[in-house]
Amino acid sequence: MDKVQVSKKISATGLVLIIFSTIFGIANSQTAFYQMGYSSIIWYILGAVLFFIPTSLMFAEYGSTYKDAHGGIYSWLENCIGERWAFIGSFTWLAGWVITLVSMVTTMWIPLAVTIWGHDTTPSWHIGSLGSTATIGVLGILVIIFVTWLANRGMKSVAGLSYFSGIVGILDIGIFILLSLFVLAANHGHFAEPVTAHALLNSPNPAFQSPIAVFSFLVYAIFAYAGMETLGSITDNTKNPKKTFPRAVVIATAIMTIGYLVGILLCGISTNWTKSLSGSGVNLGNVRFALLTNLGYVFGHSCLHLSVAQSLVMGQWVTRITSLTGFISYLGEFIFLTYAPIKSFIEGSPNKLWPRGLIKLNHFAVPSRALWAQCLVIILIIAGISFGGSSAQAFYTIITDMNNMTTAVPYLFLVIAFPIFKKHVHQDLGSFSFFKPGWTTNIVSTITILAISFALIFTTVQPLLDHDVTTAFWTLFGPVFFIAVAAGFYHHFNK
Repeated sequence: MDKVQVSKKISATGLVLIIFSTIFGIANSQTAFYQMGYSSIIWYILGAVLFFIPTSLMFAEYGSTYKDAHGGIYSWLENCIGERWAFIGSFTWLAGWVITLVSMVTTMWIPLAVTIWGHDTTPSWHIGSLGSTATIGVLGILVIIFVTWLANRGMKSVAGLSYFSGIVGILDIGIFILLSLFVLAANHGHFAEPVTAHALLNSPNPAFQSPIAVFSFLVYAIFAYAGMETLGSITDNTKNPKKTFPRAVVIATAIMTIGYLVGILLCGISTNWTKSLSGSGVNLGNVRFALLTNLGYVFGHSCLHLSVAQSLVMGQWVTRITSLTGFISYLGEFIFLTYAPIKSFIEGSPNKLWPRGLIKLNHFAVPSRALWAQCLVIILIIAGISFGGSSAQAFYTIITDMNNMTTAVPYLFLVIAFPIFKKHVHQDLGSFSFFKPGWTTNIVSTITILAISFALIFTTVQPLLDHDVTTAFWTLFGPVFFIAVAAGFYHHFNK
């Protein structure tokens, strides 16, 4: 029996694959190239060193110690910093997923538009007298209502689509890499965006020229490595975790960092930043498709020697295909994230902290009222932003910044609690342990806390320096609002 159990343990190779497939996304490289050009490479390396490696090992220790807990990060925090802050921290973690849903439901229309028309037509969409951002907001509200209704029927109704969408998403990466390599070979190794020392140190984007703006990009680098907390619980299922887990984390970090750096360089093979990305029609929502359209055009012109008109058609078809796979991936992931995080949090946190009606399960074993409450919050956020009069470019910047901020904040709770965890919380003899209690743990935790804190602060300060009060407000609104709601919930229902 012991041999059977050992054979089912996850090897270092298997763990590396799990970490990579869960966290890595080629779209992060494309976004990085749009915002910082090649100079984003330095920040992705810093993100790996200052955030991903230390937090991954911390989460492994949490997960190994609390291997039998079902509350996820709530259980981790409760035993270290108490019930109140555990609830606030894990509620903010849930809020990060809520903001992710807001981001997804407002950007999923771009791949649909590109699939149908060959380019992003959403800036011209309108319903009656509503502008484009308000129209996207209305469509997003309709979709979240439908998906919430679907999620209330249980995961069996959407599990197949979620699985299928994950497989389809791999096609995006394959097409992007292969076509870029063909273009590089056809152009005899020359890059459309020259790789120079100046390019590696300076962003071509006018919005990222000041030191504060540049440093604020660190929150994007951190977000690209986010998600390791969901894997901390598998430490116990790993072969010889004390050696295997840190080795797998280091290997996965190296692979992902190299993957992101290669992805950034691949963007520059076919796309010159000033010529293709500096226009007002390109934003954080559609930059991926602008890059793919340009890649298809250059591939047709340089590799297939097509005419200009034929190359334009080639660019549209490359984008149509990758947009269709992107839309399917969006839809599957969106349905899953509408259901899974809130169900996990509701079931993992104490029932006394919730209204009885909110945690009641329907006949599909789903917290139906909690899902509809989440739906209402998403609708209010979408309405507040989309009807605020922002341009499309500002709209997607607000959504992306608010998403990154709200996702990064819970990591502060987990890292701040870690020295307390090491000093006061008893660990089983068989649990995974990498950091030693004392100065090593304190120094690593302090450096990680400072990296996350500075990234969050500068992300908020930069719009204020640019006198962009709207972006600053919504960027800060996400974490502040949900922390306040969590504190209010705890205070009221703990009486």
